[in-house]
Amino acid sequence: MKIHINHKEYEVVDGATLADVLASVGLDGAGYAVAIGTKVIRRDERAETVLPEGADITVIKAVCGG
Repeated sequence: MKIHINHKEYEVVDGATLADVLASVGLDGAGYAVAIGTKVIRRDERAETVLPEGADITVIKAVCGG
């Protein structure tokens, strides 16, 4: 099935979890905020969040600065 992460299309297996997909694209480390559509998904929910066909995922990396 097809999903989108930050406007880029990916092909993933049916039943893939958010945690699995983020790990496969290298976005599973600390400091990332993740939303599916407009719903923010907490880090402890990512392993149990099964992605639907066409999921629109936004990943934002936290940065420090001054």
